Amino acid sequence: MTAGLHRAQVLVEALPYIQRFAGKIVVVKYGGSTMGEDTSSFIQDLVLMKQVNIHPVVVHGGGPEITNLLESMGVEVQFVNGLRVTDQAVLDVASMVLVGKINKQIVSQIQSYGGKAIGLSGIDGKLLLARKKQNTKVDLGFVGEVEQVNCKLLRGLIDEGYIPVIAPLGVDDQGQRYNINADTVAAAVAGELRAEKFVLSTNVPGIYIEENGVKTIISAIGAKKIEESIDNGQISGGMVPKVEACLEALNRGVNTTHIVDGRQEHVLLLELLTDTGVGTMVSREDEIS
Repeated sequence: MTAGLHRAQVLVEALPYIQRFAGKIVVVKYGGSTMGEDTSSFIQDLVLMKQVNIHPVVVHGGGPEITNLLESMGVEVQFVNGLRVTDQAVLDVASMVLVGKINKQIVSQIQSYGGKAIGLSGIDGKLLLARKKQNTKVDLGFVGEVEQVNCKLLRGLIDEGYIPVIAPLGVDDQGQRYNINADTVAAAVAGELRAEKFVLSTNVPGIYIEENGVKTIISAIGAKKIEESIDNGQISGGMVPKVEACLEALNRGVNTTHIVDGRQEHVLLLELLTDTGVGTMVSREDEIS
């Protein structure tokens, strides 16, 4: 098979998916743990999606860079149940890293490949109206949770041809800023926008389930099985908040959610536009065969 014929066959395979998702919104959580890798194919995927009328909205993390900067400054780093304890000093550093560095890097990378991107934090235009996180065993400081998403602002940007790139900071009615977990921000944005898909990129190939002493990646899992797997410890550690974000997105009306390895070359196109897909699809239980 010639290289040209192979490329033509790839395009033909992608065609029904391009038609299916045309005009639809896909929210992508871009994990901070994958940003140290070569990001060019991930960024190219976003630009290509927009070019074929699939509308990506990016929510990014940045935890590792925040931790590195805090440690270099001699600031103690504390986590409780995966959430960063955030006093005023930590909030200022998080804002600097997320808004001033990572957000602008992603925007400039998208534009370097011919895309139109606009960087936002949840503070801008009250994009993410937030409140102090409730029901925590200890005071986490300025850690928030999303109360409302300014969908009108996002839809206006999407309609103007932009790829919104969102840093996970929010603000309340009194102007107080909050640091918010990026997974939960992405789930809230996906739900409020009624996104077709929510894709959560991380540094593992998908969800592992152990059976008979052997861990294997599963291609699909339903909500009931996820809850059982968390209860029995098959899903644990850092994967728990990720699958909970997927469940939250489903509960808010998103059709399907996916956990994929953001380090894999062209992972977004492989998930969206191929017959086999990649990673693990998380769906409502009645959608799993």
